[in-house]
This record gives sequence, structure tokens and C-alpha cells, in this order.
Amino acid sequence: MISRLLSLKLCKMALPNVVFVLGGPGAGKGTQCEKIVKKFGYVHLSAGDLLRAERARPGSKVGEEIEHHIRNGTIVPVEITCGLLAQAMKESDKNNFLIDGFPRNEDNLNGWNRVMCDTSNPRANLQFVLFFECAEEVCMGRCLCRGETSGRSDDNMVSLRKRIVTYNKSTLPVIEHYEKKGLVRRVDASSTPNQVFSDVQNIFESHQNSQK
Repeated sequence: MISRLLSLKLCKMALPNVVFVLGGPGAGKGTQCEKIVKKFGYVHLSAGDLLRAERARPGSKVGEEIEHHIRNGTIVPVEITCGLLAQAMKESDKNNFLIDGFPRNEDNLNGWNRVMCDTSNPRANLQFVLFFECAEEVCMGRCLCRGETSGRSDDNMVSLRKRIVTYNKSTLPVIEHYEKKGLVRRVDASSTPNQVFSDVQNIFESHQNSQK
């Protein structure tokens, strides 16, 4: 028991390891994150979920600021998002994290580098970027099918086209930035979930082997 507690303490002394999970709407990020969590023990963090949870937390000053931005249609400062991600990682007893759908744009990227990757005080270690590639028609078909049962207001043709335009304009440049650094691991996400996960599994196992 003592050795396990010591191991956990030493683990948390190390910088948290992060994998960014990116891909267009309907690329299957959530499905694959569930499988990665089960197989490899990573913690799945969604920036959007953290913002919504903090917004709903009674008495939260940050939650009030989030509510203000949402009510006024302005962008929540990236420092808030990074702060919530950092806090979630700090509070976890694990050290490997999937961050789903972040960074979505240049502002997110610059904020992450400023808050989390300051060379004088780094707060996370980016392992790689898991990029799910999928044709727009396939993604749209999946989202429309999902919308029949999910109740999500953005799973409709008009919203999807806007989301895809935003993704192509804002998120793809982030992926290109990390590709230049040799950090992107591409996955063909057009196959079945199990076939896609076979490729994902190879990527994680290859990374684990490279760390030994």
C-alpha cells in the first residue's frame, strides 16, 4: 500500500502527458477516446465539458465570467480554458490525458503555449496530436444520423456546414503547425470504429515502446 502511494506521488510530480485529439465534426473523436481510455488508461478531458461544468458550479467567479461571455456571444478567454484543463489534470490521480477538441484555433494554440508550455515553468508534456481524417460527406452523414437520436441542436445540415467551414479555416492550420513539428499521428477515420481503433492502438503502442 505504501509503495503504491509513493508511486502515485512520484507520478504526479512528473509533468502530465497530453495527447490532443483533433478531427472534424463526426470524425469519431468521442468514440475513439472511450476506447483509448479503456485500453490504455488515459483520462479523457473535453474543454467544452469543463467550461460547462464550471459555468454551472454554484459560487464560481470563473463560472460567472464564462456565463457573461456566453450570454454576450463573446469568446471565453483561452487562459480560463487552459486553467480548467490544468486544474483537472492536477486533481486526477493519473498522469496521461486525452484533450478532445482542443486547440481548435490559433488563439487556443497560442494560449496553450503561453500558459502550459512556458519554458521557465512548463505545466504539461505534449506527447503527440491524434488527427482523425475523414471525408466531409462521411462526417456529415454520421452527424445527421446521430442527430436523429442525440437531441444535439447542431447536428443538422445548416449547422454542420458552418462547423465544417470553421474547422477547415481555424483547426486545420493548428494541425499543420504541429505537423511541421513532427507531432501529428494521422488516422483514417472513415472505416468502422473497430477498424479505426486498430490503427489508433498501433499508434499508442508504438509511442509506448519508444518511451521504454
